[in-house]
Amino acid sequence: MSSIKNVFSFSMVGVVSCVVLMGLIGLSGCGSITGKSTGQTTSDAVISSTVQTKLKNDDHLAFLPPIDVDTERGVVNLSGVVPTDFQRARATRLAQEVEGVTRVNNNLRVRPWLF
Repeated sequence: MSSIKNVFSFSMVGVVSCVVLMGLIGLSGCGSITGKSTGQTTSDAVISSTVQTKLKNDDHLAFLPPIDVDTERGVVNLSGVVPTDFQRARATRLAQEVEGVTRVNNNLRVRPWLF
C-alpha cells in the first residue's frame, strides 16, 4: 500500500511541476505578445495615469468630458473633443510635463459648437 502512495505522490509532484512550468512559460510569453517588457507596460500605465490626473485637475480642462490617454513606449496619444485650440494645446503641454513622456500625439478635435 505504501508503494502505491509513493507512486501517487511522485505522480502528483510531476503533474504539479508541469502545471507550474507551463504557467511560467505562458507568463514569460506575455511580454513578447505586445513587444513590451513588464517594466515598459508598468511605466506606460503610470504615464497614462499621471497625464490623466493632470488633465482632470487642470482648471482649463477639468469641466470637459474626459480626454482619452493611451501611452505606448513613452509616446502619449490624446484623443477626444475640446472646445478651443487653447485647451487642445494645453493638454499637449500638460502631457509633455510628465516624466517618461518622449512624445505627444495630440488627436484632440476642436468642436466649439458641442459645448
